[in-house]
Amino acid sequence: MEIFNDNALKKIGKKLIESKQTIAVGESVTSGLLQFAFSSIPDASKFYQGGITAYNIGQKYAHLKVEPIHALSVNCVSQSVATEMAINASKLFRSHWGIGVTGYATPETESKNKVFAFYAIVFNDIIQSKGKIPSSMIAPATLQIKYANTVLGKLEKLLCRPHNLYFVSS
Repeated sequence: MEIFNDNALKKIGKKLIESKQTIAVGESVTSGLLQFAFSSIPDASKFYQGGITAYNIGQKYAHLKVEPIHALSVNCVSQSVATEMAINASKLFRSHWGIGVTGYATPETESKNKVFAFYAIVFNDIIQSKGKIPSSMIAPATLQIKYANTVLGKLEKLLCRPHNLYFVSS
């Protein structure tokens, strides 16, 4: 059973290795699925710096330096929180690229009984892609995989677009 698009993962790994760039992950709603995906790519140690799953505000603040007043006001789920997670995961692991993702895989009062996630992908602390991933009610684990695959697809598009500015040789 294929959880992730193996072809996309191989492309991501190849591009990062060719460019000698690294990536790190700060995740919440995906509960380590992105970390699992990156670690399954051949030669992952050449580009994958590591990741952290921070599930509550205390851990997001302590490890990913998420601004606590805003985070508390939105139950740690917003575009701003995802962006801070991406930037600070990148800093924590000293990587070129960072990914942050936070959201809801089950309906909660704070989410108005909806399920959705926010993600951000940064390169050298500059946002390259960000957004909200809407969804319908499906099994939480299936939804978490959907979120992870959506973010991986966004990263693949960034890395594989023509005339990629990230890979200019010096």
